[in-house]
Amino acid sequence: MAHRRPGRRGPVVTELVRELGALLAELDLAEIEVAVGDVRVRLQRLGAAAAPAAAAPAPVVPAAGGPVVAEVEPVAGVTIEAPMVGTFYRAPSPNVEPYVQEGDVVKEGQILCIIEAMKLMNEIESKAAGRIVKILVENGHGVEYGQPLFLIEPGR
Repeated sequence: MAHRRPGRRGPVVTELVRELGALLAELDLAEIEVAVGDVRVRLQRLGAAAAPAAAAPAPVVPAAGGPVVAEVEPVAGVTIEAPMVGTFYRAPSPNVEPYVQEGDVVKEGQILCIIEAMKLMNEIESKAAGRIVKILVENGHGVEYGQPLFLIEPGR
């Protein structure tokens, strides 16, 4: 597998890994996972009883088979962010087509997804008209407040 050289965000990701490693040891956790934009980092202890004195963070393991650090490209567009913490769903039920796909043209106010929070299904609408460039979250994954969900190229 070819490794890509991290872009400008490399030092930021390295610092994030260090902080998560320290938090992993401090809270005596077996695993921790964080997603920030298009970067997803998961740290996992290999041994059940890791010594708290070990200053080095646990190995970085790709989450769900994806890259730990994605190539970052500056893209002009509108980012639709999660307005709450919850579970991201692309469709209203498992047997139905997703609300939108990458490449779809959407209208302002059109439903893009659902975030389930405390057993309530919250419809998330587009705040701009345009084309869906990228869907940034996998179906069924948890999202945090302010986490980017979609990147929309505004209509001209």
